[in-house]
Amino acid sequence: MNFFELFNLTPAFDLDAGHLTARYRELQRQHHPDQIQHTQSQDTDSSAVLSDALNSALVNDAYDTLRIAAKRAAYLLDLKGQATALEQSIGDVDFLSNALEVREQLDEADSADALESLRLEINQWISALSNEFKIDYAAEDWPEARDTSRKLAFMQRILNDIDSAEDRFDDLDDLY
Repeated sequence: MNFFELFNLTPAFDLDAGHLTARYRELQRQHHPDQIQHTQSQDTDSSAVLSDALNSALVNDAYDTLRIAAKRAAYLLDLKGQATALEQSIGDVDFLSNALEVREQLDEADSADALESLRLEINQWISALSNEFKIDYAAEDWPEARDTSRKLAFMQRILNDIDSAEDRFDDLDDLY
């Protein structure tokens, strides 16, 4: 069973985020280890608890893979047997130049507002790259789809770094 089947979704880049989240919550209710331990407290079967803990971890991994565009793109390529060399460096010099400028803006951001502005810019890039991936994937242009997947992963890392930087600003605000 692949992750799309787990969530009753057709394997595709575009998906119904509402359905994904609703199904995730349903699966978590069924497989969360705390739920299982509570219902089996009088008849503790450690292998059943461990199995549900593993299922819960699988559900979490599947949900993260499908909800994040970069991970979903790589997973779709993997399902098609085309996920080779996704860790290779990006050869598009223009993309790298622009991405490095964004990275510098992140390093120099001195306020939560600056980070939010940068987040909007990155989300626009991710949206454009997502559209590009859909075209490449539909055309089965695997080299371009892999290249776009790498770019999506790069932008996702910057987005994650923005989240971390925002946490630092929040921690500083809590001090004052």
